[in-house]
Amino acid sequence: MSGGLIALLIGVGVLVLLIGYVWVTYNSLVTLRVRVDEAWSDITVQLKRRADLIPSLVETVKGYASHEKGVFDSVTRARAETISAQGPAEASVAENHMQQALKSIFAVAEAYPQLQASQNFLQLQGELVDTENKIQAARRFYNGGVREYNTKIQVFPNTIFVRAMGFTEREFFEVEDVASISEPPRIQF
Repeated sequence: MSGGLIALLIGVGVLVLLIGYVWVTYNSLVTLRVRVDEAWSDITVQLKRRADLIPSLVETVKGYASHEKGVFDSVTRARAETISAQGPAEASVAENHMQQALKSIFAVAEAYPQLQASQNFLQLQGELVDTENKIQAARRFYNGGVREYNTKIQVFPNTIFVRAMGFTEREFFEVEDVASISEPPRIQF
């Protein structure tokens, strides 16, 4: 074998390895991106579920404390903000507002023993706690997927070429006031 043929075979081998590496990297990034999109969808489903519970909760509390208009307005605004949030950054801000609004409505509820004994209210609070737990779980799953995806994009040598293929980092779903979501709203009566 001549030296030129050996060099050609080595060149072809390197090219095949490079193409194989790009192919595998591209497919794994697509898989991770789809997984992140699916996880975000899970979060939006749970946020929508909670938003659907809010009108019933407001009406139940309103039946006992109709003079608390400011509290009901803030809950309604927070609900609208949650529904209209686009992406993790807006959802994080909306989540912070929702947590504050829920704290205020449950603070009002504490002043009304008849409300605390209402079967409808007890059922709504149980559903809300369950939904809050699901939101936290979905948030952890989403952030784990984002971490894995972003890491894959940022490691060398991927960082050299993946952006040219359309892959960019994703935002984490973080909340401004971490203490407000570290556990679901306390609903103890």
